[in-house]
Amino acid sequence: MKRRFHRGRDVRRACSIDELRAMARRRVPNFAFEYVEGGAEDEHSLRRNREDFDGAAFLPRTLVDVGTCRQAVTLWGAEAASPFMIGPTGFNGMLAHEADLALARAARAAGVPFVLSHVSTTPLERVVAEAGGRVWMQLYPFRDREVARRLVARAAAAGCEALVVTTDCPRFGNREWDKRNYRAPMKLDARNMLDVLRHPRWVLDVLVPHGVPRFGNLDDVLPPGQNSARNAAAFLSRQMDPSLSWRDIGWLRGIWPGRLVLKGIMVPEDARRAEDHGADGIVLSNHGGRQLDGAASAFSMLPEVAAALRPDTVLLIDGGFRRGADIVKAVAFGAHAVMLGRATLYGVAAGGQAGAERALTILREEVDRVLGLLGCPDIAALDQRYLRRGAPAASGPAKVQAAMAGAG
Repeated sequence: MKRRFHRGRDVRRACSIDELRAMARRRVPNFAFEYVEGGAEDEHSLRRNREDFDGAAFLPRTLVDVGTCRQAVTLWGAEAASPFMIGPTGFNGMLAHEADLALARAARAAGVPFVLSHVSTTPLERVVAEAGGRVWMQLYPFRDREVARRLVARAAAAGCEALVVTTDCPRFGNREWDKRNYRAPMKLDARNMLDVLRHPRWVLDVLVPHGVPRFGNLDDVLPPGQNSARNAAAFLSRQMDPSLSWRDIGWLRGIWPGRLVLKGIMVPEDARRAEDHGADGIVLSNHGGRQLDGAASAFSMLPEVAAALRPDTVLLIDGGFRRGADIVKAVAFGAHAVMLGRATLYGVAAGGQAGAERALTILREEVDRVLGLLGCPDIAALDQRYLRRGAPAASGPAKVQAAMAGAG
């Protein structure tokens, strides 16, 4: 009998993130799924983010008491129940009604932080007030610095724990497969309009009676009556700032009172400069393969960057994480925690808050199982001795072995 994923709607039946992905693909229209799924240009970076995990193989210990395995980690003195969090993703309301709130509530229930996107469809004040938990705020440093100043002030007033500044978007990445779904900016072509009609559950949840989602954190910077998704998208394209520099990071450090995290760091030199400019943490990231095609994976650079940082700097990472085994490998190579992007978006797209909670449950259970099979009862004891770098990849590409062999 041919293997296949569960074909129903009950997210509790999903056994893996890939199975939630299949459910999400059936529930949401093609254009919405492509927005989540796709990468830049030929998608080399997108594929590399997954392939490079195969270049590290586990070295399990045996005859170790693993009756109870501890996976909690400490970030700036506060405990997170698992070595992951939900990272910032924009325009989530396109996947499910009030998806930002659903994701934040799922994170709170799992005891892990949630990072709200600057371009979320729910205002940050509502997320903090209604979801609770550890909420961090992501910022795009737009060309108009007053926009940044306003958001920083709002995040501080709301009580956000950390400000996560995305540094790798001086220009938009060229996401060709996403563009092909539109005949004009934010106007679907005929094929995709017909496809929307084939997804009545999504239509009733997202469009009726709520209408096209709007960018909840941009209402105070867009002209009155001009806060539609189309106008907001045009505003965002004008606000990308190619002149962004370390000088601007110093300015943000001066106006933000909380923890400062720089997202989009990829090399040790930039990691050290981030520390010198007052960053409390960094996110090793190639933006999920959605910006510069041909970039190295964050995972391949992890050991080298980890070795360059001070012990008190929180090192986070994203890009391609689909299994608890991927998360455990990242922690063994020096990451404090992983930021999840597509993994939890598949969950919320498949089933709202219940789907997001199922995604986090799957990963938590996988981390626990991997720690037990690895013979490591406490994640704090993980290090590179539990991994073999340069191990033959499952698919056998020489480039994966070379990337891991040169990772430090």
